[in-house]
Amino acid sequence: MTDQSPKAVPQLGGIHHVAYRCRDAKETVDFYRDVMGMDFMLAIAEDNVPSTGAPDPYMHVFMDCGGGNVLAFFELPNSPDMGRDEATPAWVQHIAFKVESEEGLLAAKDRAEARGLQVIGPIHHGVFKSIYFFDPNGHRLELAWQFGTSSQMAQLKAVADDMLEEWSRTKRAPRHAAWLHEKIAAES
Repeated sequence: MTDQSPKAVPQLGGIHHVAYRCRDAKETVDFYRDVMGMDFMLAIAEDNVPSTGAPDPYMHVFMDCGGGNVLAFFELPNSPDMGRDEATPAWVQHIAFKVESEEGLLAAKDRAEARGLQVIGPIHHGVFKSIYFFDPNGHRLELAWQFGTSSQMAQLKAVADDMLEEWSRTKRAPRHAAWLHEKIAAES
């Protein structure tokens, strides 16, 4: 007789890495080193895809984002030119990184602008402020400084399920956290 009981859900230890495509691995590594201050950890290159065996050479590069987080990229020279999901607005899909202070956020903005990048922000989101710009591959990046208190974050978590339920029914922005917008207006 076999055991038919449901298997336990694995306890995740975090994200090992997140991978995106890039146009040029060297240009991408140089950008993330120079503009973002990341360390280039390692590169893996193969002529055949290990998981499928397909002949498709690639360069896979890994960047240290800090805090045990890794951002990786694949350069795929034999694939069609990369594009983006045209049905999704460019501001939606992005990679957000933490910075430790408002001074760090402003310094990052200056650093990006000094390299000719167009930077949006800082934008006030109530419990954090962000800047936005694009990497050489067209991936939108966000740098965010979170300053919300533990009490504010608990308030937001307490209404999250109710907000999601209301959104699911109405597809209109719920007002459970209206205090956040009032806070932004008061600080502007």
